[in-house]
Amino acid sequence: MNINISNIKVDNGAMLNAYPDSMGGTLSDIAELLQKPEMQDVFQSFYILPSLYHSDLDRGFSVIDYELNEELAKAEDLAKLKDLGLNLKLDFILNHASVQSPQFQDLLKKGKDSKYRDFFIEWNRFWKGYGQMTDEGYIQPDAKWIASMFFRKPGLPILMVQFPDGSREPYWNTFYQEIQYTEDGQVQSYRGQMDLNIQSPLVWKFYEDTLRTLAGYGAKIVRLDAFAYAPKAPGKKNFLNEPETWQVLERVQALADRHQLELLPEIHAGYEEGIYERLSQKGYMTYDFFLPGLIIDALERNSGELLARWAQELYAKQIRTVNMLGCHDGIPLLDLKGLLPAEQIQHLIDTVVARGGYVKNLHGQKNTYYQVNATYYSALGEEDDKMLLARAIQLFMPGKPQVWYLDLFVGRNDHEAVERAGAGGHKEINRTNLTKQQVEERLAWPVVKEQLKMLRFRNCFPAFGFDSSMTVQTEGSNLTIQWQQHGYTAQLCADLISNHYVIEGSGPDCENIRIQN
Repeated sequence: MNINISNIKVDNGAMLNAYPDSMGGTLSDIAELLQKPEMQDVFQSFYILPSLYHSDLDRGFSVIDYELNEELAKAEDLAKLKDLGLNLKLDFILNHASVQSPQFQDLLKKGKDSKYRDFFIEWNRFWKGYGQMTDEGYIQPDAKWIASMFFRKPGLPILMVQFPDGSREPYWNTFYQEIQYTEDGQVQSYRGQMDLNIQSPLVWKFYEDTLRTLAGYGAKIVRLDAFAYAPKAPGKKNFLNEPETWQVLERVQALADRHQLELLPEIHAGYEEGIYERLSQKGYMTYDFFLPGLIIDALERNSGELLARWAQELYAKQIRTVNMLGCHDGIPLLDLKGLLPAEQIQHLIDTVVARGGYVKNLHGQKNTYYQVNATYYSALGEEDDKMLLARAIQLFMPGKPQVWYLDLFVGRNDHEAVERAGAGGHKEINRTNLTKQQVEERLAWPVVKEQLKMLRFRNCFPAFGFDSSMTVQTEGSNLTIQWQQHGYTAQLCADLISNHYVIEGSGPDCENIRIQN
């Protein structure tokens, strides 16, 4: 199917999403895959997850530095991707850095004499005047100052850092930590991620240097991971503090503008909070974390009513999104609060768990934060027709479609990987690396070939774009979405009971295109 029929460029074409070792073992293997005839014109962009950099934990999200991890990726691999016409989306972890980072290692080596002493957040300096010193050497904030704070783990987010002179100083540590001791009780090593102090000029120089590095790799979009945790203040939430969060974002945007980088802030928040809309009003693209759950809900209830309502809201408010089915994290459910009734959200949880998924609760606070970890294919009951219909709907919903590699290659829940990972390894259920042979075999599977056909249509057909006109209709189990631009029309007609769909494309310079299952 040759559909490169126009010089009109689709500005929101499909984006591949993978680790550099997800398909074959290295980024070079992925570049080789993307050169295959089957993959031509399928993707416009590529979101490479941060094990691209030097990192030590959390499959890349604990960054040591932003130099390339040459065991997985080399500069020539990035050059090959550029030659294929792919622009890159890369991660910038704004809130924290690995304890193996050169800045933290300098702090461990030099202690109070390190120039990076305030690169990280000194707990006692931060909380001075807001609590009482404990016998353990850290300030316990008064209850009123932490009552509204959102912590990602039990207890206070502290790592007691041992300096060379034997003294121990508490530093802010929102995410993972592990301490190994010698037999005589001395600290032998740390593992974890330390929060950065956005009041430090050195941190802002680090931000600027990092954005320059990412632009040099070919990044066009930079995803700001965990950025809403960066601004901290006594008595505030410790997540999405206002107005500080927006002030930080504005300042980072000024740095990004120097390198023509578009920022994609990552925030999980309930629909009822309207954060997605506020980001859009400030000129940012935003993640559509609602769509994965809405599609499963629509297929379970055989109704496209809520999908249609959501599509109309995005279109009417001109909200530019990156949407998805699966991703490296779980299927988000917190975000659906206020968009779906609580009983429907619980039904989704029960359904995906019954199909082999895992529920992620935040240290028991189920109503505060939760997601389900599963491959999207398994979440749909491992039915090919549902996978294809879900993909078709995603591609016709407003936004730039992001495609998780295991969704494309219909990966099943990997319970063995979860067991190998041990405690906290639930996300490994949807992170299975595929060998080159497995990829080659799956390229011949009908469910994969049909997805590639749809993606090629979505990526190339001129009816699509952020400025295209859209109409959406529902009647019973039928859902119809139509896009028009420059005289071209693309239409999806889907039946949410039979899982049958028809995609049609027409325009002044092409024969009618028809894709159906």
